[in-house]
Amino acid sequence: MVDENSTAEQFDWGNQSSNYIPYERRPETYIVPVLFTLIFVIGSIGNGVLVFIFLRHKSMRNIPNTFIICLAIGDLFVIIGTVPFIGVIYAIESWPFGIFVCKASEFFRDMSTTVSVFTLTLLSIDRYFAIAMPLQKTRGKQSMRITTISAASIWLVAIIFALPAAYNSHLIEYSTGVSKVIKICFPFPSEYGNWYPKTVVMSKFLILYTIPLTIIAISYCLMAMSLLQSRRFPTENSPRLTRQFKSRTKVAKMVLALVLIFALCYFPNHVFMLWFYFTYPRSLSNYNDFWHLLKIIGYVLTFLNSCLNPIALYYISGRFRAYFRRYIFCRLKSVHQFQRSAQIQMTNSEDSYKSTSNHFSASSKFNSTQV
Repeated sequence: MVDENSTAEQFDWGNQSSNYIPYERRPETYIVPVLFTLIFVIGSIGNGVLVFIFLRHKSMRNIPNTFIICLAIGDLFVIIGTVPFIGVIYAIESWPFGIFVCKASEFFRDMSTTVSVFTLTLLSIDRYFAIAMPLQKTRGKQSMRITTISAASIWLVAIIFALPAAYNSHLIEYSTGVSKVIKICFPFPSEYGNWYPKTVVMSKFLILYTIPLTIIAISYCLMAMSLLQSRRFPTENSPRLTRQFKSRTKVAKMVLALVLIFALCYFPNHVFMLWFYFTYPRSLSNYNDFWHLLKIIGYVLTFLNSCLNPIALYYISGRFRAYFRRYIFCRLKSVHQFQRSAQIQMTNSEDSYKSTSNHFSASSKFNSTQV
């Protein structure tokens, strides 16, 4: 069998075949730990700064950014709670950390994935309503309250969804066939039979990939139809309402970029897991260099996703880029200059804490949701 969330899966090939390759002769032994080190450093700094920006600056506490911070916190959990241990295992082969770390690393991995995909789904739905029905969309403190409840619900569902991985993960011993016994952190108990790993793999593919991405695709199709209709039948909006509409469109493009990153990073791993478990045991005899490379690439990409969101936000969002430069690259401006730059961008706001028609008048003060 193969472990979805630990490097232990590599050793099963050696257990099933006499063609066991010593760890020191495998390229991934030297390449993957370096990649995981970069993921840990970049992901910790990038996501940590995102959370700090959200807590430090009230102007960034809006609906889209609340969901984005959920992504950042989820990524921090998997980066801190899983990546260091997985990186070490790729270098030393046998699991040395004990049963508690085994269960915790599997738990954080599943929890982070669930938080990411459900958050992106709600973000996409929120962007559709923000663009298609801007006047009907709930505003102000009530809107933020609903967003906070939604974010808390995502975390509750993610914790529940990750509990089976924590409960079922255990340590097993494998013989490599060369008088060497290694310990493996394995999430699928053998007493459950073959149906259990198949059920888990298919459930994750449907619940944490296919169905959410389908909902997101529908949301963006409806969003595109709404944008085309608004261009075909333009209304006499105030300049500020026009800027608000453009700001919402920009946020929607940013969310789409985060969704595409997630979809691309998780696709290879899902392909490998489905192939292996639903063709088992034939997959053992058909396992070759192609599937081995896909396994390694897919596995690394699932963790790489946790450090790409801050990088994407840096290049897409002018406001986040300004804060990143301030806190990471030490390009400090004077307080007056920085606040003035932020105030200018705040005029292109999306959410206001007013719900009356004066919200769109020339005297309105908009609360920024541009990211």
